[in-house]
Amino acid sequence: MRSAWCGLSTTILAAIQTTYVSGISDFFPDCTIIFPDLKNMHTFLEIFLLHEETNYFLIGIVCYLVNTSFAQQTTWKIDTANSIEMPQIKIISKRNGLFNTLPGSVGVVNQAEMLQTAPISGNEIFKRITGIHVVEEEGAGLRMNLGIRGLDPDRSRSVLVLEDGVPVALNPYGEPELYYTPLIDRMAGVEVLKGSGQLLFGPQTIGGVVNFITKDPPLNTQRRIKLSVGNGGYLSGLLSYGATYGNVGLQVTYLHKQANQLGYTGFNTHDFSTKIKFKLSPKSTLGIKLGYYAEESNSTYIGLTQSMYDAADQDFVLMAPDDKLLIKRSSISATLQTIFFEKLQLNTTMYAYTTARNWQRQDFSSTSSSSNLSGVVWGDTSIVGGAVFMRNQNAHRNRAFEVLGVEPRLKYNYAIYSFNAELQAGARLHIEKAFEQRLNGKKSDASSGEMVEDEIRTGKAASAFVQNTLHVNRQVAINAGVRVEHYTYDRNILRNSFSIGGTSLVRDTNIHAGNQLTSLLPGIGINVNVSKNNTLFAGLHRGFAPPRVKDAVSNQGEVYALDAEQSWNTEIGTRGHFNHFLEYEITLFSMNFSNQIIPVSESSGGTGTGLVNGGQTLHQGIEIAYLLDMGKLFHTKTKLTWKTNMTLNNAVFNQDRFIKVGAEVVNIKGNKTPYAPDYYLTSAINAMLKFGLGAQITAQWVGAQYTDLLNTTLPSADGRIGKLQAYQIFDVNLYYTIPKTKVTFNTAVKNMTNERFITSRRPQGIRVGNPRFLSVGVDVNF
Repeated sequence: MRSAWCGLSTTILAAIQTTYVSGISDFFPDCTIIFPDLKNMHTFLEIFLLHEETNYFLIGIVCYLVNTSFAQQTTWKIDTANSIEMPQIKIISKRNGLFNTLPGSVGVVNQAEMLQTAPISGNEIFKRITGIHVVEEEGAGLRMNLGIRGLDPDRSRSVLVLEDGVPVALNPYGEPELYYTPLIDRMAGVEVLKGSGQLLFGPQTIGGVVNFITKDPPLNTQRRIKLSVGNGGYLSGLLSYGATYGNVGLQVTYLHKQANQLGYTGFNTHDFSTKIKFKLSPKSTLGIKLGYYAEESNSTYIGLTQSMYDAADQDFVLMAPDDKLLIKRSSISATLQTIFFEKLQLNTTMYAYTTARNWQRQDFSSTSSSSNLSGVVWGDTSIVGGAVFMRNQNAHRNRAFEVLGVEPRLKYNYAIYSFNAELQAGARLHIEKAFEQRLNGKKSDASSGEMVEDEIRTGKAASAFVQNTLHVNRQVAINAGVRVEHYTYDRNILRNSFSIGGTSLVRDTNIHAGNQLTSLLPGIGINVNVSKNNTLFAGLHRGFAPPRVKDAVSNQGEVYALDAEQSWNTEIGTRGHFNHFLEYEITLFSMNFSNQIIPVSESSGGTGTGLVNGGQTLHQGIEIAYLLDMGKLFHTKTKLTWKTNMTLNNAVFNQDRFIKVGAEVVNIKGNKTPYAPDYYLTSAINAMLKFGLGAQITAQWVGAQYTDLLNTTLPSADGRIGKLQAYQIFDVNLYYTIPKTKVTFNTAVKNMTNERFITSRRPQGIRVGNPRFLSVGVDVNF
């Protein structure tokens, strides 16, 4: 794929050079040491993308931005109304207002609301959107586990997650897990789209589309310093600079975030991103985004046994102190926006990113008869399965992922007879590759070991989509669309381990197998404006998610009959506002799966053998969201708002499915799907006084949920199975903006009542929700 990376970077830089003829050396001579002119910059980008050399990346970006800052040749007059908006993919084209032609329910959290919440992770923000259930893993939100409308939240694999419209999953088709999650600290907002509008994106079109929004280049110079500190050595520091110089706008952001121990996890992250907008002509704009992320944390899969949890004094003990996770991610994307004439617009996006995920984890056992025990034991040894015996060895699960894609999107407004219409159409070519190795170390803290597994997984996808919105009149709009997905994948196993007579052996292999699938995904929606400010909407679309490559092909090269995950998704609802003091959205939904993929991977607490066909499931429920502006309602000088979102959900297996439990065969028809609470509700009251003082109190309620297919109520000794009881937590945030300045101070208390609750029993034991957490911060804009 090296040539593909170079080809992409060369294409992007050719567009840059159209605007900037002068070399970097004209403005910053030292940069010629690295690359004499822009023609050779693709070599730098290749190093950046494939090898992720941080020093080259930072030096190169600084040099390039200095060049950009001084290049103020103004060939074209700037359109000030649009100069701060980057050309990029949007899942919600109109981010304010009624969304009266949007096919499906929608949730938006803007930057003002995030400032009032003072989140330590993105999980807090997504809990404020209907239909979304978030399961905490390590307490810091570094790996988001998000489920929509009863879907299993494990690694957010059933949700399409984007940043500024570009995928962020490891491999969006073959391995959609979210081991990397964009940090909420540098976001300007988030948006979630459910319903048939998902067909414009893909490949995941089941639960919804989640889009992280970063700040676009501003028209005028803006600088920001944001700092927060809290318990456990928590520190979050953000620096950003944005400005427009002639035909060029830029936004540069650096975020450093760390903690000695936040819940279970100590971590250290660096996050650097740059957005550059070029006005190439009155009808052509180029947007480029570069990103780099590095993380080192002591994330682990091991959790508490039931006896450890019952003892109530080991909630956040580090059972495997040598576990270490290293993540590095480099990304580049470019969108060229061309307006051919007033009603026809083409946006072409190219994207490429690499993710390296190396994870060192100590081995352990639930029995005392295992070999190579270290002598460290956790839990109660008098209970079968109630103890964890640590072993003096580890495993390094090292993975690297490459993603490359191009996607042109056409938007055309036209009239047919007396009807106005809007056509959106496009296509995507996408290539992804995964490299996986496992090395077994001979000590618990070994930094390397013997390679026992080595494989390469490749996926190639082509998709096309079209959606037409027909405005029958001012009150009625009909959306109809279709998406076609074609996906070819293969697995090449170069080395693996096997067992003969209880002895583990390693061998070199050349096992190669694969498969392909094609799916047609239709959708239709209707919007009826019953009044100027109130809309009814309804929609039906086909949900789709391709199988993970590692699970669709066995270690022996056998191609399993693992189907794509498919569903029929229906929703009907209403949204709008009354008298400018009440905004609302109410949605009835149903997701009927012909086959839901049930995870049994290590991350979901399973055996590590992947996913299985789970059979038919049915998800039904109602979502209710409202924002009541009590200040406007009662005509007070204090701005007082009350925002609530609530989801009532019933997700069950609705077809006979038999599971063997010992000598007994059990039919799980009618059982709840795992990690799908019957209700979850978040409510926040925010008050802001005229002299700059504000306060927000947030309450969250989450209903009981089962953790296995059998809906087992009693907890198992190892802590991995058992019903999770309902819980509630309360947060408070006080903030003060110095009058006539842009300086804001805040103090936040999370889990104010210090509620103790189990948030998950996976991957491998009980996870306790974070205890009371106190932070203080300052946000300066100038």
